[in-house]
Amino acid sequence: MLLEVIVQTLADARAARRGGADRLEVVREIERDGLTPDMELVRAIALETGLPLRVMVRDSEGFAVTGRDEIARLQDAFAACASLGVDGAVIGYARDGELDLETTRTVAAVAPGLSMTFHRAFDAASDPWRAIERLHALPQVDRILTTGGTGSWESRCRTLARYRGHAGARPIILAGGGVDEGALRQFAAAGCVLEAHVGKAACEPQITGAPVSEERVRRLKDLARAAS
Repeated sequence: MLLEVIVQTLADARAARRGGADRLEVVREIERDGLTPDMELVRAIALETGLPLRVMVRDSEGFAVTGRDEIARLQDAFAACASLGVDGAVIGYARDGELDLETTRTVAAVAPGLSMTFHRAFDAASDPWRAIERLHALPQVDRILTTGGTGSWESRCRTLARYRGHAGARPIILAGGGVDEGALRQFAAAGCVLEAHVGKAACEPQITGAPVSEERVRRLKDLARAAS
């Protein structure tokens, strides 16, 4: 099982790489659920780690976009990601229980060759099954980041497996949102997902915004390997 680790600094990225992370999600202000990072930081992480990077393209809290100025900033960031040659951007907007695919298309159109993870705006959709179907219409979206709902990881794993079956081969269902050691054990036992996304579980101490720990990442990667 592929392990994606959230990083905010070059030190985070170094620790995640040494611990065995397969891919990094680069953000700033994780306490606000992650905003667009500085592109010079992205460049430095790419050069030093050599790992695939997914870069957050999000300008404000929540999943709604407020107007043309914000869209322009998102487009600039999306184009910058493409110019750096990263693996993909992390993008996605929602409003009133529906995915905002119009805004997503508008932002992504500036770099049509760049892949996208549709982030947890997906979980704001009132009908996730319809949301998955609608995302099939966006060929750049190759992953959906989702919690799999609420409740125990056992029940969420069943939901994630159903999402995976509904999505087919693409987009890939990326499990995220509070994924910890217990979740990874459940994923390994059930085989419900092929990729997992971790934040504070990779940090020491295990709180939002703490530094990424090489040893914590190594432990998580060992659990992910059990699902191979």
